[in-house]
Amino acid sequence: MADDVEQIEAQPAEVAEPEAAPPLDPEVLARRDAALRHVRKLGDPILKTKARPVERFDAELRDEVVRMGELMHDALGIGLAAPQVGISHRVLVYRVEPDSPVVALVNPEIEWSSRDEEISEEGCLSLPMVHVDVERPVAVLVNARNEHGEELVIEATGLEARVIQHEIDHLDGVLILDRTSREQRKAAMRALREAEQARAARLAS
Repeated sequence: MADDVEQIEAQPAEVAEPEAAPPLDPEVLARRDAALRHVRKLGDPILKTKARPVERFDAELRDEVVRMGELMHDALGIGLAAPQVGISHRVLVYRVEPDSPVVALVNPEIEWSSRDEEISEEGCLSLPMVHVDVERPVAVLVNARNEHGEELVIEATGLEARVIQHEIDHLDGVLILDRTSREQRKAAMRALREAEQARAARLAS
């Protein structure tokens, strides 16, 4: 199953795929790197803060959803929450299938979760190079509104359910590191430090 609501392991997905990924086109890589510069990373206080409910369904909100969808696409993700781009709104976007339209959920609430749960690897655009095992219900029922204020009821299973739960976690200030084992959390922090050291070395050379 995919990981971080973002797609294959070579791509810093919001829920990524475990199988090996083909090399990415340089233009795609450049676009991804540019998009990722707009995504808040671990350590930014907004990622640990509960987002505020949306009260106005106006053109500004619709523009926000469009920008988030474009950023998610360029970053090679399959999900993105507003706090990840520095906006304290209860808004998320996702697209599980590449050819599907982007779905926006505003003020989403999980009304029901299945008793059956599954452990699967997840990644996150806010935690580059990190993939950890997370246990989640395999099915959820979600009430929300779209960017026009229209009511939505989403019955999701499998990857779609995992992506939605991952992004709602972001709206509540919860990261995948909060939902994994202590051992995986320590390994993830080590990987983040090593990635930052490698990046600093590249910039210095």
